[in-house]
Amino acid sequence: MTTSPAGPNTTAGPNIMDPALIADPYGGFNRLREQAPVVLGQSADGTPAWYVTRYEEVRAVLSDRRFANNPGATPGAEAVSNQEKMLEMLEIPREFYPYISESILDVDGADHDRLRRLVLRAFTARRINALRPRVERITSELLDGMTGVADLISEFAYPLPITVICELVGVPEEGRELWSTAGTALTSIAPGSKGAAARALVEYTHGLVDRRRSRPADDLITELIKVRDEGGDRLSDVELVTMILGLATAGHETTAHLIGNGALALLSHPEQRELLRRDPGLWPNAVNELVRWCGPVLITQMRYATEDVEVGGTTIKAGEAVQPVVVSANRDPRAYEDPERFDLTRQLSERGEGHIGFGVGIHYCLGAALARQECEVALRALFDRFPDVALEAEEQTWAPTPGMRQLASLPLRLGEPSGSRLDG
Repeated sequence: MTTSPAGPNTTAGPNIMDPALIADPYGGFNRLREQAPVVLGQSADGTPAWYVTRYEEVRAVLSDRRFANNPGATPGAEAVSNQEKMLEMLEIPREFYPYISESILDVDGADHDRLRRLVLRAFTARRINALRPRVERITSELLDGMTGVADLISEFAYPLPITVICELVGVPEEGRELWSTAGTALTSIAPGSKGAAARALVEYTHGLVDRRRSRPADDLITELIKVRDEGGDRLSDVELVTMILGLATAGHETTAHLIGNGALALLSHPEQRELLRRDPGLWPNAVNELVRWCGPVLITQMRYATEDVEVGGTTIKAGEAVQPVVVSANRDPRAYEDPERFDLTRQLSERGEGHIGFGVGIHYCLGAALARQECEVALRALFDRFPDVALEAEEQTWAPTPGMRQLASLPLRLGEPSGSRLDG
């Protein structure tokens, strides 16, 4: 059995900020996975962290409540100190720490259950399903504006989810450019000043909440203002703004890059596109295979052991950090036959979606259903509208973003439109 090192700074090992790992996350994390199910390395700020690399072990960590997202739940002060180092590295002003580190993704236990219960009352499957006609209309309108050679990322993959999430939340059109640019800045873990972005979004969102208190509307902000749990408890103003920021910023960024990565995968595998043309009923399965094979999230946020826990033969001591690696787990040959093959007919596991791209357990992505819907609608409409669409360049440029796999751009030759439209 492996045990953790004696001191807090006795490790080198892999680091998510390593340029080689950023450039080739599939190869790099695959090699780590085959080295061991749990590998000692460093977090983005250089502090020690255990990388969990294999499918079963990643699922186990994500499902185990002994691993907390909130470092304050661990014994001692080391985990809290490490989180503060990370926020300092990202140059987040201390006054905005609660909005960044106390979201539904960062709390556990009763606090998490309460927040999730409150937001689920306003973020229901019925509400998401009812959005589909609007998602289809926005998609068609964006495709209407694309001709010749177009960049799929800036002209389509980004505008679609930011428009959808802003309409769902209740962000008016004049605030969406701010939401897009500042939200993108906040979701990156690359070092750099995020103070201005944090201030702009927090102040703007507080203003939106104030307006909805006096002038309710048919949007998520209004629903979250009204919602109560069984005991009559409501979200505080800080909880409300934090919840809105988390839903909106995380939702549009990851969905945009799922659409971009998915388009590239399908354009690079024409035989798979042909399967979808012949049998459109494959699209839901196709989206799950896209999330497994080229989902944008490579690694989850840090989790902390609240007590000594054994994972894959390694003892993680109380207070130590772990990072489950999504990209290596989703390509683990122990869980998938020929995992490097992109196959839309793949019979995925009976456990949920057959991948862990949206997480597992209590922190499973709240926006997963919306992301799947947007990806399916967007890609299906793109290939229906432009049946001859092709890549403009053989090589693509990937953004050097730690923890994410995202295209900087995706220039496409669209060809002649078919004339088909989702909204008729």
